[in-house]
Amino acid sequence: MAAGHEHSEPVDRRVRVQGSPVDSYPDLPPEARRGSVRRITVVGEEVLARPCREVSDFGSSELSALIDDMFATMYAADGAGLAANQVGVDLRLFVYDCPDDHGVRHVGHLVNPVLELPEAGDRRLLNDVEGCLSVPGASMEVPRTDRAVARGSDKDGRPLVIEGTGYFARCLQHETDHLFGRTYIDRLSKRGRKEALRQMEERREDVFAQRAAKAADLDRDHGRK
Repeated sequence: MAAGHEHSEPVDRRVRVQGSPVDSYPDLPPEARRGSVRRITVVGEEVLARPCREVSDFGSSELSALIDDMFATMYAADGAGLAANQVGVDLRLFVYDCPDDHGVRHVGHLVNPVLELPEAGDRRLLNDVEGCLSVPGASMEVPRTDRAVARGSDKDGRPLVIEGTGYFARCLQHETDHLFGRTYIDRLSKRGRKEALRQMEERREDVFAQRAAKAADLDRDHGRK
């Protein structure tokens, strides 16, 4: 999911990491500092259009490295969330660094998530502009519920329950969609999808150039080549 990020020294703010409150957290999490930027898949690639496999190998160095790389990739692309199939890996996993509408920053990863939305009678749909790192340069209004709960586990298999409201609820829904082989443009009308693809075609090269520059900055800042 697309969003803007600025990286600087750690600051005090209301933050929830893996669903638990902390007093402060660095703007650039340790996962992103350890990770390497990977190529982001683009809508039309087959890996984005099929359901992902459940993660079964918990606690592995490979899974930890994938999460680190996903964080680094998300920040290089100024994202608020990133699913594993967006870096070409068909596993049920996403990472996020996303605010809610109350100014609380949510940071973490979730493995094998199951999304719970309010019952139809309690459901409030909000239309808001949404973008996607796999649809570079495009943004369209998409209706989403204003509350969502995602249940899953962390990389070591420990159970997690992540609750989101407002923009963060939108992020949880957007990333879970990816794991079922859906992008936000699949929720648009035929006309809306055509417009999103037109925007992507027009702007994608500029977006790719910005990402390359940001990735180079991250590598330089952390002594990588």
